Amino acid sequence: MGRIALVFDFDETLAEESTTAFVKSLGIDVDYFWSKMVDSLLPLGWDPVPAYLYKLIDIANDYKITKKLLSDFGKNVVFKAGVESFFDNIKADVKKISPDTEIEFYIISSGIGEIVRNTKISKYFNDIWACEFYFDDNELIKFPRKIVSFTDKTRYIFQISKGMFGKEYEGKPYAVNIKVNKEYYIPIKNMIYIGDGMTDVPCFSLLQRFGGTTIAVYDAQNSKAYGKAQNFKTEKRVNDLHNADYSKNSSLYNFIFESIKKMI
Repeated sequence: MGRIALVFDFDETLAEESTTAFVKSLGIDVDYFWSKMVDSLLPLGWDPVPAYLYKLIDIANDYKITKKLLSDFGKNVVFKAGVESFFDNIKADVKKISPDTEIEFYIISSGIGEIVRNTKISKYFNDIWACEFYFDDNELIKFPRKIVSFTDKTRYIFQISKGMFGKEYEGKPYAVNIKVNKEYYIPIKNMIYIGDGMTDVPCFSLLQRFGGTTIAVYDAQNSKAYGKAQNFKTEKRVNDLHNADYSKNSSLYNFIFESIKKMI
Protein backbone atom coordinates (compact mmCIF):
# COMPACT_ATOMS: atom_id res chain seq x y z
CA MET A 1 0.00 0.00 0.00
CA GLY A 2 1.29 3.44 -0.92
CA ARG A 3 0.56 6.63 0.98
CA ILE A 4 0.40 10.17 -0.35
CA ALA A 5 0.08 13.23 1.89
CA LEU A 6 -1.72 16.42 0.95
CA VAL A 7 -0.44 19.09 3.31
CA PHE A 8 -2.22 22.43 3.54
CA ASP A 9 -1.67 25.82 5.00
CA PHE A 10 -5.03 27.09 6.32
CA ASP A 11 -5.66 30.83 6.12
CA GLU A 12 -6.12 32.08 2.55
CA THR A 13 -5.38 28.52 1.37
CA LEU A 14 -8.39 26.50 2.53
CA ALA A 15 -10.33 29.30 4.22
CA GLU A 16 -10.69 33.04 4.38
CA GLU A 17 -8.19 34.67 6.77
CA SER A 18 -9.57 33.36 10.05
CA THR A 19 -7.56 35.49 12.48
CA THR A 20 -8.61 38.66 10.67
CA ALA A 21 -12.22 37.48 10.66
CA PHE A 22 -12.00 36.71 14.38
CA VAL A 23 -10.58 40.15 15.16
CA LYS A 24 -13.37 41.72 13.11
CA SER A 25 -15.95 39.69 15.05
CA LEU A 26 -14.68 41.40 18.24
CA GLY A 27 -15.60 44.76 16.76
CA ILE A 28 -11.98 45.79 16.21
CA ASP A 29 -10.92 47.59 13.03
CA VAL A 30 -8.77 44.96 11.30
CA ASP A 31 -6.56 47.46 9.48
CA TYR A 32 -5.78 49.13 12.80
CA PHE A 33 -5.08 45.77 14.45
CA TRP A 34 -2.61 44.61 11.82
CA SER A 35 -0.96 47.87 10.78
CA LYS A 36 -0.88 49.80 14.07
CA MET A 37 -0.90 47.11 16.75
CA VAL A 38 0.98 44.20 15.14
CA ASP A 39 3.16 45.64 12.37
CA SER A 40 4.40 48.41 14.68
CA LEU A 41 6.23 45.71 16.67
CA LEU A 42 8.20 44.37 13.71
CA PRO A 43 10.79 47.22 13.60
CA LEU A 44 11.45 46.44 17.26
CA GLY A 45 12.63 42.94 16.34
CA TRP A 46 9.41 40.98 16.79
CA ASP A 47 8.56 38.12 14.46
CA PRO A 48 5.09 38.56 12.93
CA VAL A 49 3.44 35.45 14.40
CA PRO A 50 4.37 35.99 18.07
CA ALA A 51 3.55 39.68 17.53
CA TYR A 52 -0.07 38.98 16.63
CA LEU A 53 -0.43 36.38 19.39
CA TYR A 54 0.93 38.88 21.92
CA LYS A 55 -1.51 41.57 20.82
CA LEU A 56 -4.44 39.18 21.14
CA ILE A 57 -3.31 38.33 24.66
CA ASP A 58 -2.89 42.05 25.38
CA ILE A 59 -6.57 42.68 24.64
CA ALA A 60 -7.88 39.36 26.02
CA ASN A 61 -9.37 40.80 29.21
CA ASP A 62 -11.14 43.67 27.47
CA TYR A 63 -12.69 41.43 24.80
CA LYS A 64 -13.05 38.24 26.85
CA ILE A 65 -11.04 36.10 24.43
CA THR A 66 -11.65 32.64 25.85
CA LYS A 67 -11.14 29.09 24.65
CA LYS A 68 -14.89 28.80 24.03
CA LEU A 69 -15.01 32.05 22.05
CA LEU A 70 -12.23 30.81 19.76
CA SER A 71 -13.69 27.31 19.33
CA ASP A 72 -17.18 28.67 18.66
CA PHE A 73 -15.77 31.02 16.04
CA GLY A 74 -14.09 28.07 14.34
CA LYS A 75 -17.48 26.52 13.63
CA ASN A 76 -18.36 29.45 11.36
CA VAL A 77 -15.15 29.85 9.36
CA VAL A 78 -15.78 30.59 5.66
CA PHE A 79 -14.02 28.25 3.23
CA LYS A 80 -12.71 28.67 -0.28
CA ALA A 81 -14.87 27.34 -3.10
CA GLY A 82 -15.22 23.55 -3.19
CA VAL A 83 -13.25 22.91 0.02
CA GLU A 84 -15.99 21.14 1.95
CA SER A 85 -16.46 18.47 -0.75
CA PHE A 86 -12.83 18.29 -1.91
CA PHE A 87 -11.55 15.65 0.52
CA ASP A 88 -14.23 13.08 -0.22
CA ASN A 89 -14.03 13.80 -3.95
CA ILE A 90 -10.27 13.40 -4.29
CA LYS A 91 -10.22 10.21 -2.20
CA ALA A 92 -13.00 8.71 -4.32
CA ASP A 93 -11.26 9.63 -7.59
CA VAL A 94 -7.93 8.18 -6.44
CA LYS A 95 -9.65 5.00 -5.25
CA LYS A 96 -10.99 4.46 -8.79
CA ILE A 97 -7.51 4.39 -10.32
CA SER A 98 -5.52 2.89 -7.42
CA PRO A 99 -7.54 1.13 -4.69
CA ASP A 100 -4.41 0.46 -2.61
CA THR A 101 -3.26 4.09 -2.45
CA GLU A 102 -4.11 5.92 0.77
CA ILE A 103 -4.52 9.69 0.67
CA GLU A 104 -3.90 11.48 3.97
CA PHE A 105 -4.55 15.13 4.80
CA TYR A 106 -2.68 17.46 7.18
CA ILE A 107 -2.78 21.15 8.12
CA ILE A 108 0.29 23.17 9.13
CA SER A 109 -0.85 26.69 9.97
CA SER A 110 0.40 29.89 11.58
CA GLY A 111 -3.21 30.55 12.56
CA ILE A 112 -4.93 29.78 15.84
CA GLY A 113 -5.28 26.07 16.56
CA GLU A 114 -8.43 26.45 18.65
CA ILE A 115 -10.14 27.96 15.61
CA VAL A 116 -8.76 25.57 12.99
CA ARG A 117 -9.50 22.40 14.99
CA ASN A 118 -13.14 23.37 15.41
CA THR A 119 -13.96 23.97 11.75
CA LYS A 120 -16.34 21.75 9.81
CA ILE A 121 -13.49 20.21 7.80
CA SER A 122 -11.22 19.28 10.74
CA LYS A 123 -12.55 15.69 10.72
CA TYR A 124 -10.71 15.00 7.46
CA PHE A 125 -7.20 15.59 8.81
CA ASN A 126 -4.83 13.06 10.35
CA ASP A 127 -3.35 15.94 12.31
CA ILE A 128 -3.51 19.73 12.58
CA TRP A 129 -0.58 21.83 13.78
CA ALA A 130 -1.10 25.51 14.51
CA CYS A 131 -0.39 28.18 17.13
CA GLU A 132 -1.75 27.33 20.57
CA PHE A 133 -2.55 29.35 23.69
CA TYR A 134 -2.23 28.52 27.36
CA PHE A 135 -5.54 29.40 29.06
CA ASP A 136 -5.88 30.65 32.64
CA ASP A 137 -8.44 29.39 35.19
CA ASN A 138 -11.12 31.54 33.54
CA GLU A 139 -10.19 30.10 30.12
CA LEU A 140 -8.86 33.48 28.96
CA ILE A 141 -5.85 33.31 26.61
CA LYS A 142 -2.76 33.90 28.74
CA PHE A 143 0.42 32.93 26.89
CA PRO A 144 1.53 31.34 23.58
CA ARG A 145 1.94 27.62 24.20
CA LYS A 146 3.06 26.84 20.65
CA ILE A 147 4.18 29.09 17.80
CA VAL A 148 4.17 27.79 14.22
CA SER A 149 5.91 30.07 11.73
CA PHE A 150 8.28 29.94 8.77
CA THR A 151 10.83 27.14 9.32
CA ASP A 152 8.80 25.85 12.28
CA LYS A 153 6.45 24.48 9.64
CA THR A 154 9.11 22.18 8.21
CA ARG A 155 9.31 20.32 11.53
CA TYR A 156 5.84 18.96 10.89
CA ILE A 157 6.73 17.87 7.36
CA PHE A 158 9.36 15.64 8.98
CA GLN A 159 6.83 14.40 11.54
CA ILE A 160 4.46 13.40 8.74
CA SER A 161 7.30 11.69 6.90
CA LYS A 162 8.21 9.70 10.02
CA GLY A 163 4.61 8.91 10.94
CA MET A 164 4.78 10.98 14.13
CA PHE A 165 1.30 12.46 14.40
CA GLY A 166 -1.88 12.15 16.44
CA LYS A 167 -2.46 11.80 20.19
CA GLU A 168 0.50 9.46 20.62
CA TYR A 169 2.94 12.27 19.83
CA GLU A 170 1.33 15.13 21.71
CA GLY A 171 3.72 16.39 24.36
CA LYS A 172 6.73 14.74 22.69
CA PRO A 173 8.48 17.69 21.00
CA TYR A 174 11.84 15.94 20.66
CA ALA A 175 10.53 12.80 18.96
CA VAL A 176 10.91 14.35 15.50
CA ASN A 177 14.70 14.32 15.93
CA ILE A 178 14.87 10.56 16.41
CA LYS A 179 16.65 8.87 13.51
CA VAL A 180 14.48 6.60 11.39
CA ASN A 181 16.06 3.20 10.78
CA LYS A 182 13.24 1.86 8.64
CA GLU A 183 11.16 3.00 5.69
CA TYR A 184 9.61 6.42 6.02
CA TYR A 185 5.88 6.46 6.68
CA ILE A 186 5.44 8.91 3.79
CA PRO A 187 8.55 9.95 1.86
CA ILE A 188 8.66 13.69 1.16
CA LYS A 189 8.57 12.93 -2.57
CA ASN A 190 5.07 11.56 -1.95
CA MET A 191 3.80 14.85 -0.50
CA ILE A 192 1.92 17.76 -2.05
CA TYR A 193 2.12 21.06 -0.17
CA ILE A 194 -0.47 23.75 -0.87
CA GLY A 195 -0.02 27.26 0.52
CA ASP A 196 -0.39 30.93 -0.25
CA GLY A 197 2.11 33.02 1.69
CA MET A 198 5.62 33.72 2.91
CA THR A 199 5.32 31.41 5.94
CA ASP A 200 4.95 28.55 3.42
CA VAL A 201 8.26 29.22 1.63
CA PRO A 202 10.39 26.89 3.83
CA CYS A 203 7.95 24.02 3.17
CA PHE A 204 7.94 24.82 -0.56
CA SER A 205 11.75 24.67 -0.55
CA LEU A 206 11.93 21.45 1.48
CA LEU A 207 9.49 19.58 -0.75
CA GLN A 208 11.18 20.77 -3.92
CA ARG A 209 14.55 19.63 -2.60
CA PHE A 210 13.26 16.08 -2.02
CA GLY A 211 11.03 15.74 -5.08
CA GLY A 212 7.63 16.63 -3.64
CA THR A 213 5.04 18.82 -5.37
CA THR A 214 4.33 22.41 -4.37
CA ILE A 215 1.34 24.55 -5.29
CA ALA A 216 0.69 28.23 -4.59
CA VAL A 217 -2.96 29.27 -4.43
CA TYR A 218 -4.44 32.75 -4.63
CA ASP A 219 -7.75 34.61 -4.59
CA ALA A 220 -8.64 35.34 -8.21
CA GLN A 221 -10.45 38.51 -7.13
CA ASN A 222 -7.30 39.90 -5.48
CA SER A 223 -4.59 41.14 -7.84
CA LYS A 224 -2.09 41.51 -4.99
CA ALA A 225 -2.60 37.86 -3.98
CA TYR A 226 -2.11 36.77 -7.61
CA GLY A 227 1.08 38.80 -7.84
CA LYS A 228 2.46 37.13 -4.71
CA ALA A 229 1.65 33.67 -6.07
CA GLN A 230 3.14 34.59 -9.46
CA ASN A 231 6.39 35.54 -7.74
CA PHE A 232 6.54 32.09 -6.16
CA LYS A 233 6.27 30.58 -9.65
CA THR A 234 8.75 33.01 -11.21
CA GLU A 235 11.27 32.29 -8.46
CA LYS A 236 10.68 28.55 -9.01
CA ARG A 237 9.52 28.01 -5.42
CA VAL A 238 6.41 26.14 -6.59
CA ASN A 239 5.53 23.73 -9.38
CA ASP A 240 2.36 25.60 -10.28
CA LEU A 241 -0.13 28.22 -9.12
CA HIS A 242 -3.93 28.17 -9.17
CA ASN A 243 -6.98 30.06 -8.04
CA ALA A 244 -8.03 28.65 -4.65
CA ASP A 245 -11.05 26.82 -6.04
CA TYR A 246 -11.17 23.19 -4.95
CA SER A 247 -14.35 22.34 -6.87
CA LYS A 248 -14.25 19.15 -8.89
CA ASN A 249 -12.72 19.74 -12.35
CA SER A 250 -11.34 23.16 -11.39
CA SER A 251 -7.75 23.76 -12.53
CA LEU A 252 -6.51 23.30 -8.96
CA TYR A 253 -8.44 20.06 -8.43
CA ASN A 254 -7.20 18.66 -11.75
CA PHE A 255 -3.58 19.61 -11.04
CA ILE A 256 -3.70 17.93 -7.62
CA PHE A 257 -5.26 14.81 -9.10
CA GLU A 258 -2.73 14.61 -11.95
CA SER A 259 0.11 15.11 -9.45
CA ILE A 260 -1.23 12.21 -7.39
CA LYS A 261 -1.44 10.04 -10.51
CA LYS A 262 2.22 10.75 -11.30
CA MET A 263 3.21 9.77 -7.77
CA ILE A 264 1.27 6.53 -8.04
